[in-house]
Amino acid sequence: MKLVPHKIVNKDGKSCIEVKIKDAKPKVFSPEKVSPMILIKIKETVRHSLGRKSIEDVVVTVVAYFNDAQRQATKDAGIIAGLNVARILNKPSAVSFAYGFDSKGGEKNILVFNLGGGT
Repeated sequence: MKLVPHKIVNKDGKSCIEVKIKDAKPKVFSPEKVSPMILIKIKETVRHSLGRKSIEDVVVTVVAYFNDAQRQATKDAGIIAGLNVARILNKPSAVSFAYGFDSKGGEKNILVFNLGGGT
């Protein structure tokens, strides 16, 4: 928690972040609110980088120990961000799939999202 730039607070038994925006009253965000914000930012950055009008279909990776509720929350975050989450993959699976793409010939753009707690 010492490395996080925002204050971590307990709200209804959940760890949330408290953010003070300029002179306004601090706002508290749950992980379910922060994840879509991150995905929206990533989506826009990638869209501009690739010169595309839109990005809609994605595969999202999560750490292998995510439970069903955490996976569903990640999928919901994608929906809130305006993305069609085609699949949620464990990070090790995604790495092996991505590694296999380079052996099929031809150039492809592959984007891998890794959302979750670091270990």
